[in-house]
Amino acid sequence: MSELRAAALEALAIGDPRSRCEAVRALSPAWVLDALGSLVPVRPVPGRPARPRLVAPSQVPQRAVQSIEGRAALLHAVAHIEFNAIGLALDAIWRFARMPDQFYFDWLQVALEETLHYTLLADHLATLGYAYGDFDAHDGLWEMATRTQDDVLERMALVPRRLEARGLDASPVVRSKLQAAGDAAGARLLDLILRDEIGHVAIGNRWFHWLCRQRGLDPGATDHDIAVRHGIPEPRGPFNVEARRSAGFSEEELGRLQRPASAAHAIPPPD
Repeated sequence: MSELRAAALEALAIGDPRSRCEAVRALSPAWVLDALGSLVPVRPVPGRPARPRLVAPSQVPQRAVQSIEGRAALLHAVAHIEFNAIGLALDAIWRFARMPDQFYFDWLQVALEETLHYTLLADHLATLGYAYGDFDAHDGLWEMATRTQDDVLERMALVPRRLEARGLDASPVVRSKLQAAGDAAGARLLDLILRDEIGHVAIGNRWFHWLCRQRGLDPGATDHDIAVRHGIPEPRGPFNVEARRSAGFSEEELGRLQRPASAAHAIPPPD
């Protein structure tokens, strides 16, 4: 398993998107199990492509999707999320030691599926005359990875269960925009991505609850406390309730999401 973790770190250090995707595909699930050691990066991680230019979220322009440029910008934003999601999965593999073997296999599966998503989106962008890097992007996903680098519980709470779950909510909206703009191929890509992302959020949910049990923590109170500590506001609707339910959110959590913000914060203390 230490060999898998080291290979994930090597792949994460690759900045060129296509080369990183090839490195992820080369990772094999057939690893000899070994004692997990500490890893020290020998190159900066994550590896950064020369483009896109990273700017503040407020500086990423909004474009109407009726134009080819606007549609390409929207697809580029999704491709940027998927490229960063490859890195997040690889980072979870190498960074967090002494987790059960299944944890590493789960995040390897996520890395492979995110690689497929990125490649399909980049190829579709090419049919529109654009490439990944042609539009500005922001670094919000990786900033959250940095903020949660010291605690796997915080990583599971804030990346899969918060940020990636918001992707489940946004997917139908993005798909609808692409379909309305006449991009049926792009809409089908969003269908594929949503299907897989439900599984990715489910993996995060499963490990979040496993970690809470291991530490004797109440999941609801813990999720709220971590969000407050990092200044993460409660998400606002509309929510993709069916996708969230499929991803492992409980009926209690779904109900809390849909209550007014003041009530949603009132998480009862554990028994």
